[in-house]
Amino acid sequence: MKKPIAITLGDPAGIGPEIIAKAFRDAPAVTQGCFVVGDVATLRRAAQLTSVGQIALPVALLETPDQALRLPPRCLPVWQLGALAAPVPFGRVQASAGRLAADCVVWAAQAALRGELAALVTAPLNKEALALAGAPHASYPGHTEMLQALAAAHGGKSLLAMPVRMMLANDELRVVLVSIHVSLRDAIEAVTFDNVLQTLHITHEALRATLGRLPRIAVAGLNPHAGEGGLFGREEIDIIAPALAAARAQGLQVSGPFAPDTVFMRSRAKGGQPGEFDVVVAMYHDQGLIPVKYLGVEKGVNVTLGLPLVRTSPDHGTAFDIAGTGQADASSLIAAIRMARQLSERSNG
Repeated sequence: MKKPIAITLGDPAGIGPEIIAKAFRDAPAVTQGCFVVGDVATLRRAAQLTSVGQIALPVALLETPDQALRLPPRCLPVWQLGALAAPVPFGRVQASAGRLAADCVVWAAQAALRGELAALVTAPLNKEALALAGAPHASYPGHTEMLQALAAAHGGKSLLAMPVRMMLANDELRVVLVSIHVSLRDAIEAVTFDNVLQTLHITHEALRATLGRLPRIAVAGLNPHAGEGGLFGREEIDIIAPALAAARAQGLQVSGPFAPDTVFMRSRAKGGQPGEFDVVVAMYHDQGLIPVKYLGVEKGVNVTLGLPLVRTSPDHGTAFDIAGTGQADASSLIAAIRMARQLSERSNG
């Protein structure tokens, strides 16, 4: 690697620091060339937490981020960003924790936008703590919206000119969402011709670069049975199908709209055999994320499509209920780092 990968701390009261320490301990080949944007004291506590019965993972304070490229494996390199008076208590929503977590994302995103990083991997934020962190962080529902705003500002563009989408992926299924962190009522309102068509284009461009061919895109309907010919709603007839027709006319390989309760099964890869489709475009957050997470939270990776940088994340939250217990599973974070490395190599290749 010619440039390092940055991993942001996540909420220091949650499991982010613990899974980071476990990833550097258990997956040295995957984390080689990576460093953490965060707080040394918090990560030393995490290293101690994950070292029961063995020597704690050494934590190295970096003088420059690219030092991470030259450090030996099973060492936890940290770029210190600000400082907490002491590591915050586990499992509590705290403004100071939300502020540090968000500041880490801002620093890393700006470094990536300047071309100093190969990719960005984000450990989980807590949305309540983010809301308590004050301006400007409180205005963002989550990582995706924050990164969109930072990328738009860096490029001198409006938010509308920097459309992004969330993709959740594992070895069996990829899902892209038309809307993300909004209420269900607002998500239904977001199913418009323009939003569906834009989602198809973002998905097409991202997957074409990843697969090296035209992706086979399936589209889920909004209503049960995809509206059953208008009996259960007309969104499929009046909005989704016309957007698909426009996409096909523009050269995209799209199919649907299909009944949401079967399209994910048709797209799932099993037993080494690919599914019928490469990706499913879902109309709203839970419609798409429930099937992916049901297959195993420990396998899922969140990828932000449409950004001028590579960003991945584990597909779980801060898990305050088990923070500090040593029980957190780092598998999803390790998968996110591995995917970030693969995506950055393809984008640079």
